[in-house]
Amino acid sequence: MPGPTHLGLDVYNLALQGGAREMPPRVPAPSHRHGTPSGPWPFLDLDDQIDQAQLATSGPPVPTNVCDHLDAAKCKGCWSGYPQSLFPNWTRGQQKKSRISKIVSRPFDHRDCVIHYVDIAEDGNFAATEDLSVGDANKDAHWDFMRQPGTRLRAMFVEHLTGPVLQMLGTKYNIEPFYFSSSIGWIPSRYQEAVQPNEGDPPLLRSITPSSSYTASTISQFRPTEQVIDTQAPLSIRSSDRILFSDLLALHMVRSSSTSTIISYHPGADHRTTSAETLHARLNAAGRSVYWNTIFANNDDPTFVFLVLLWYALYAWDEAFEVLYKHICWLESQVIRTNEMELTQELHVVQAHLLHYASLLEDFRKAVVFVLNTPNPALNNPSRYSAEERDRSYGLMRMECQNLLSEIERLEQSRVMQGKRLKNVMNLGFSSVNIKDSRYMRQLTEAAVRDSAAMKQVSYLTMFFLPASLVATPFGMNVEEINPGTFGTLPQYLAIAIPLTVVTVWVVIAFQFHPGSHYRRTQVPGDPLNLNSGSLIERSLVWRTMGRIGWPVMLALDLANRCKARQKKLHET
Repeated sequence: MPGPTHLGLDVYNLALQGGAREMPPRVPAPSHRHGTPSGPWPFLDLDDQIDQAQLATSGPPVPTNVCDHLDAAKCKGCWSGYPQSLFPNWTRGQQKKSRISKIVSRPFDHRDCVIHYVDIAEDGNFAATEDLSVGDANKDAHWDFMRQPGTRLRAMFVEHLTGPVLQMLGTKYNIEPFYFSSSIGWIPSRYQEAVQPNEGDPPLLRSITPSSSYTASTISQFRPTEQVIDTQAPLSIRSSDRILFSDLLALHMVRSSSTSTIISYHPGADHRTTSAETLHARLNAAGRSVYWNTIFANNDDPTFVFLVLLWYALYAWDEAFEVLYKHICWLESQVIRTNEMELTQELHVVQAHLLHYASLLEDFRKAVVFVLNTPNPALNNPSRYSAEERDRSYGLMRMECQNLLSEIERLEQSRVMQGKRLKNVMNLGFSSVNIKDSRYMRQLTEAAVRDSAAMKQVSYLTMFFLPASLVATPFGMNVEEINPGTFGTLPQYLAIAIPLTVVTVWVVIAFQFHPGSHYRRTQVPGDPLNLNSGSLIERSLVWRTMGRIGWPVMLALDLANRCKARQKKLHET
């Protein structure tokens, strides 16, 4: 018979929580090269030194004397050597770099590890189970409990993982340490592997890529100015006093023809993540669903439980987008009323997170496709499942995965719509700022025009008195009428000042005068050459110069033409 196969799936999940008082920590950017079992060197960078003692060891790379956990006397304490007892290449350096040693080296602190169990019987019903608290006093008893044969499917939701429980789980189910390292180090992954290859096993896919979803949480209010464009950090939703931050759903399934096990690891309350109790309750609620209970009763494939837990992630995505949609509507109303710099910053922060969520949603879609493309190899056992049962199970799995994929596509459309609406809000904000700037510029222009007119009047006034001042300077006002005994007289001063004033005014008006403009008002209809329109005068430098010098004549002609046109109009009417 084919041996058990392992299916691992880590998903960035979003959960709606309330009552938090502190800002959740920033989720580190995942180092995907350290999250793939396909890599030949676990947690070994190019600059790291290779452990020469490991290379010189005489033992085989794959241990051959692995405990089968059947003899209680021989099996007692066999879990204490994990992970090197099963995976010799996971040395102390790898354990430290992967952060597993942080838990392995921590036996039991002031808190016990709590495991929430869900057992699914052969008829598809969920059996009533009690939560188990594993501490230093009862660790051996719990190991004996884990060694006992399980039911058709057992789901374990582990909270506040301790070193002995981690070693027990890894030893009992032969779990590769990448599952724990990816969950502890926030490196989302998915993979399927055959731990014990046997004859007749189908080719198994063994790959790893990020898989993501999204979360929301109620928290105290944060000002948008405290935010930066960091998509790995929580997103503050100021309108509803909430924040959106990443949560990790870490699942590992051991599938076999007789009994299967699902392990869900929850790191604890440090990151405000979904608790094991919450996910345990959600799975129990699915067991009371008429639709899913029928599926569990008529199909032995435990992979359907994966889909139930993925539906939880889908619900979290949907709730998070509802919160974000209301926040964008609130931003629209704020932008219409005011144009603060804080709103502009907040718009760009939300837009950056929306772009980041596009990749997370795509990874979530790939996770569902991964489950669809990695069926349970146990269904290929002809002694247990007929071809009709196998085809029916495959067809149902395909249909349920397509349902999830259609919902993910709806979420992506919602994200795109919110992105467009947010861009519209940003354009509205920029337009409002431009309109306000245009009003300011108009006011400044009007003020400049008024100042220019005042300065022009002053210039004209100065121009009028300038000739007289010029003449008064050489004369020194030494005229007979004022200073007796001088040679100059007041008539002589006026005889020189008045002509100079007239000449100055003449020259200033001549430079501002545009000859030919008076002809534009009296163009003769039907004249294709515009001979009477002044265009010839405008094109001739001589005529322009003469027109500027003789501007009084031009003005007189203009007035005469206006009088003739007015009389002609009165005569026609």
